[in-house]
Amino acid sequence: MTDYKTVFGGLNDFTPGGVDAIDDNPKNYVFSNVFDVAARSAPYERVAVGKNLEYVMEAVRAEGQSPWYACAHDEFALCMDGEVEIHLVKPDKADSLLDPDSEGAVVLDEAPDGRKMGRIVLRRGHQALLPGGSAYRFEAGAPSVILTQTIQGPATVERWAEICHSESLSAS
Repeated sequence: MTDYKTVFGGLNDFTPGGVDAIDDNPKNYVFSNVFDVAARSAPYERVAVGKNLEYVMEAVRAEGQSPWYACAHDEFALCMDGEVEIHLVKPDKADSLLDPDSEGAVVLDEAPDGRKMGRIVLRRGHQALLPGGSAYRFEAGAPSVILTQTIQGPATVERWAEICHSESLSAS
């Protein structure tokens, strides 16, 4: 039996990785590393790292304070590294912020008027629900990494040619 060791990566400590194909050409597969993507991204740039139909996983470099976002549907945020605070607001006029049938996160021009719903502090491995119809803002005192699950929308950035790799592990 082969022994495996689990190693947790981080924004400042990760191995780029590669494809370990059993009986196939590694060029038939691609992968991306969320820490590598976040390390190369601007703060709060939401870079798609996985996609299934309209659903995307976005790697986000959390650093300082984000703009306010709103979304018509639920989203999830998973802290992969560091510590991130999420501030939630229930907007007084949610329908005026975004179309209730819209998909994906929308960047707001300013802080929304509304009732504060609370705050969530995420550390590595913690996940939070970002309720549909609410507005939220991220804040991180030090560079951190968030993985969001959402529907592709206006805030999603696609850089597939830059982030996808197909190098073979056996070639190294």
